[in-house]
Amino acid sequence: MPAEFSRTQRLGEQIQRDLALLIQRELRDPRVGMITVNFVELSKDLAYADVNVTVLVPDDSADKIVETMTILNEAASFLRTQLGRGLKIRKVPHLRFHYDDSLKRGAHINALIHQAMRQPPSD
Repeated sequence: MPAEFSRTQRLGEQIQRDLALLIQRELRDPRVGMITVNFVELSKDLAYADVNVTVLVPDDSADKIVETMTILNEAASFLRTQLGRGLKIRKVPHLRFHYDDSLKRGAHINALIHQAMRQPPSD
């Protein structure tokens, strides 16, 4: 019976779960707010992991988002070391953090739909 998920998918999901916990518990930078790890995409050779995160900031400040992404990318080697302690693989992938704005785009599209629904139909 063939495997339902490839090794890269399974490992990506495990890295996602572990990174979410590590960022929440081990990253002790007061400038970092709420971060959600949306998904992890691994390269075919498992050398790199592109980690897509959402930064929850109260005022949608682009400066705060850029600062948080810089902090995460600077802490990538620390997080990679911590991640390696829990994973059962020979080589832990290099982490590259990217901002995922899908929640913001979804909210914008939802607002446009509600705005269009409130307008009276034009004949």
